[in-house]
Amino acid sequence: MLDIRLIREQPELIRQNLRQRNVSLDLERLLEMDRQVRECIAELEAVRRRRNEISQQMKAKLGAEERQALVEEGRWLKEREGVLDQARQAAERERTELLKQVPNLSHPDAPAGGEEASRELRVVGRKPEFAFEPKDHVRLMEALDLVDFEGGAKVTGQKFYYLKNEAVLLELALVQFATQRLREQGFTLFITPDLARQEILQGIGFNPRGESTQIYSIADSDLSLIATAEITLGGLLAGEILDESRLPLLYAGISHCFRTEAGSAGRESRGLYRVHQFTKVEMFAFVHPDQSEAMHLRLLEIEEGIFQSLEVPYRVLDIATGDLGAPAYRKFDLEAWMPGRNQWGEITSTSNCTEYQARRLDIRFKSSGQKGTRYVHMLNGTAIAVSRAMIALLENGQRADGSIRLPACLGLADIGPR
Repeated sequence: MLDIRLIREQPELIRQNLRQRNVSLDLERLLEMDRQVRECIAELEAVRRRRNEISQQMKAKLGAEERQALVEEGRWLKEREGVLDQARQAAERERTELLKQVPNLSHPDAPAGGEEASRELRVVGRKPEFAFEPKDHVRLMEALDLVDFEGGAKVTGQKFYYLKNEAVLLELALVQFATQRLREQGFTLFITPDLARQEILQGIGFNPRGESTQIYSIADSDLSLIATAEITLGGLLAGEILDESRLPLLYAGISHCFRTEAGSAGRESRGLYRVHQFTKVEMFAFVHPDQSEAMHLRLLEIEEGIFQSLEVPYRVLDIATGDLGAPAYRKFDLEAWMPGRNQWGEITSTSNCTEYQARRLDIRFKSSGQKGTRYVHMLNGTAIAVSRAMIALLENGQRADGSIRLPACLGLADIGPR
């Protein structure tokens, strides 16, 4: 959430950002509701001052007519106060709902435009050259008895699956490898809950209800299944005031992730690429505002280091403004080369959300010797999304005989036909 004072004082900046992000919002209505809130508050304060004055005047010796006039004025003021307070509350509710729809500002270096405008920053690693027609991960996994999509569909539904045999060991190895790497980088490790309260999801920037949601909600409760440990890690400090000396706080969370993937279809969603449940290791950072851009580059560096160790060819994208989620100020994606699709596919992302989420969750810090508090900056990044990392490893490591070469860093034997 942005500071309403920024929107009030620089509406043209907000209009430009809405255009760049392709977000439709009635900014004039938001500004009008803000004006009404402030006018109601100003008049309420005047009414209450006058009521206090009348209360003091009633203590003095007064004539009958003068006293009656004050009584009638006091009665009218009390009624007026009630009307104004109701109007203020209604305007504040609408202002808050509109304010929640305003996306974060965009980094000046982020490319403007839609998805196609995202900028390729670099390509790392070489695409494999095969002397045979490469298979996609679905054919590879089914041939090696690593997955059961039919069983997943029968027991739970489409886009659910069972990992089997060496794929189970591969998932565990990927999680272990990523968490060990993050521990070496100073992250505190967590296994987080797989559910969170609605207010936490909204604070992070997810919409847990409504037709467009990607979130699974639990009936008759305010709980939802999480789409990422970003939700549970970010919500962990909701409402807290931190001492500046504790910053930065680096958290890493292992969780299952649940996504409805509403509207996804086609070849891109085949197999493990878009599924309703997967395991992920997430990075999260609470930092001083002066350090958030440096931390963003650090999270990207960690992601790149992980996939360099996994020997996966990838490229880094600076995501265009029109493709940013509402909380993100800037976002970098890693896309791995996926031979089965003969194209790049997203495997990680990292976002600097500045103070956008911290305002919604009320996470602040206090500096020694200074009055007042400031909002922390909050950042997130994917260390390993297991399902997509698995696709990249299997497809790039495939051999002509159907076996799969795995990187030495995982400590696993290559996967061969049974």
